[in-house]
Amino acid sequence: MSTLEEKAALFQQYHVKGKPLVLVNVWDAGSAQAIQSAGATAIATGSWSVAAAHGERDGEAMPFHLVLANLARITASVDLPVTIDIEGGYGRSVSEVKRNILQVIDHGAVGINIEDQLPAGLGLYTVEEQCPRLSAAREAAQQAGIPLFINARTDIFLQHAPEHHNHSLLEEALIRSSHYADAGASGLFVPGLQDHQLIQELCERSPLPINVMVTSPEPSPKQLATLGVARVSYGPYPYLQVMEHLKELGRNILSGN
Repeated sequence: MSTLEEKAALFQQYHVKGKPLVLVNVWDAGSAQAIQSAGATAIATGSWSVAAAHGERDGEAMPFHLVLANLARITASVDLPVTIDIEGGYGRSVSEVKRNILQVIDHGAVGINIEDQLPAGLGLYTVEEQCPRLSAAREAAQQAGIPLFINARTDIFLQHAPEHHNHSLLEEALIRSSHYADAGASGLFVPGLQDHQLIQELCERSPLPINVMVTSPEPSPKQLATLGVARVSYGPYPYLQVMEHLKELGRNILSGN
């Protein structure tokens, strides 16, 4: 089995512009094992799915010690690199973020998603507020001796309906991408962005590799590859599909069909 450092280095290498890493987001050890068996090259959690699977709501409502316990079970159950969605870092201060990232690494993760949305979705951290938090995550990784992949998520596009996505929002995302790169981020995650032209321009101009989230069968990873995307993830989509199948199975069994 590879060491954590080797897994981290391998995970970094998977992010190639135009040849995206595809992540089918999981929520527990069982789903992680299923996705590994399906041929995945890496495992990624999604905070919404993890929270729902534990009877909690998204938005850091799930206690952090349970997040860590779930992560530990996942990393112990698979041989692949694991990246974890830790929402806003479960802390507003630099010291809290650093402490939490050290714990995440200690529990076997080689990557994180950390977002710039304020707790409870009440707007975004300013660039001046978010960059020190990203730098704290990088400092934690350096202290642990792990080349952690810090996927800096910006919720700029989630704060606006898709029909209102425009070049003004794109420019704001590019400003954040530049500053986040300087602060130590490894990639930029832009959930909510669906416009192909804007995705392509962002991929062309961003100093960081771009992660796009898909919540339906389309667009395919191959389609996104042509736009220059380096990482494709599926957020809550796999969990929702599995739960719909489970409900249908339950209805059929309980109705006697």
